[in-house]
This record gives sequence, structure tokens and C-alpha cells, in this order.
Amino acid sequence: MTETLDTRSWRGVHVELLRRIQTKEWLPGAPIPNEADLAIEFGCARTTVNRAMRELAEAGLIDRKRRAGTRVALNPVSRVVLDIPIIRLEVEQRNASWRYTLLERAVCPAPVAISSRLGLDRETAMLHLSGLHFADNKPFLHEDRWINLSAVPGVERVDFSAISANEWLLQNARFTHGDITFSAEVAGESRAGLLSADPAAAIFVVDRITWDQGQAITSVRLSYAPGYDLHSKI
Repeated sequence: MTETLDTRSWRGVHVELLRRIQTKEWLPGAPIPNEADLAIEFGCARTTVNRAMRELAEAGLIDRKRRAGTRVALNPVSRVVLDIPIIRLEVEQRNASWRYTLLERAVCPAPVAISSRLGLDRETAMLHLSGLHFADNKPFLHEDRWINLSAVPGVERVDFSAISANEWLLQNARFTHGDITFSAEVAGESRAGLLSADPAAAIFVVDRITWDQGQAITSVRLSYAPGYDLHSKI
């Protein structure tokens, strides 16, 4: 342990526990001392150790089982880091010129499939936005979004012809976590027309819901023009 490591904080404890796992000081499958003993060793509260251990468990690095204790994971889970990109910047990072067109804006109830996933009453009014993002004047993706008005006060007054909902929400709406589904779909007639694609072409689709604790913020479907590729980190 380095002298500068502050093990009175959960982050300091987390760094030290992670070091012991990564350097094989604690081997895969080996038991880890209990929280009470670690709290004494680090001179901190047991809740501090608990927070650090939760982070390691959520990262798949340790296995915590009631009555069986805590062990270093035998097969650590590799996790992919996915950021929610600002689409404008994503296009510009591809050395292309970005443009956005708002196609539709309405306040109305969402389809039942969406309202039920968001945990909202089917009659709840939401802000529906449909827009098209361009890269060098060619369709890049179609953004079809529903926003929970009660979760984002004032959103109904935003001029989404001047800024995309994607960019405005990332700058102004707090979220704690999200659910993401990736799929490949046939474009079909309606999306083919929007994306200048063949109706039989395969397109990449992202369905995402973001939450602020237990409150749904927005549900969005992003349909990319053929040829899109996704980059992530591990």
C-alpha cells in the first residue's frame, strides 16, 4: 500500500483491494477477509469497506455469497464501457458535417409497449420527437424519442428544431443508469425512405431507456443508415 493512499475513503479502500486482486496477492477463488477485519486494518468504518466491496462485486471481480463469505472471482466478467454519445460530435469525429432536421413534435400518450416499459400509465402524456441526423448531407440516423414530461421539467418549452433532443438531454437531464438493446433489423419502407436505403437492407438499431433512480427519463430508438459501425472499450 502506498503512503498516499487514503483508506479512510471507500475509493482508497477500493484501489487497495483492486491492487491485491490484480497483482494476485489474492488469487482467483481465494477467500477475502471479512468487512470487519478489513475495516480494522484500514482504520475506517465497516460501511466504507462495504461500499468498496460492492463496487468490486458489480465489476464482476469478487463473488459475495451470504454465509459463504467473499472470494476473488474465478472467472472475472469482462465489461464493456458504453458512453451515450452526442450524435453531433460523433458525426464530426468522423470528419463529416452534421445537420439535424426535426420531422415531428407532439405531446401525446406513448404506445403501450413504451409506456409499460417506462412504468407509466398508458394515458400519460409524453413529448414525442422524431428527427433525422445527417453526415455530409446524407442520412446518418433516425432518432425516435419519447420524453417523460414529469421527469424533465420545462422540456416542452425547448426548441428542438435548434438543438437535437439527444444533445439537450445529455446537457440538461440527470440520469443514473440505463437499459440498452442492440439489434439488426430490416429497414422496411418507412425507415428506408428516411435513411435513403433499400427497404430490404439491414440496419443497426439501438433501443435505450435512461433512468434517474426509479424514474424513467426518456425512451429512444436510433435507427442507423446501412454501413454504420459501433466502437466501444473493454
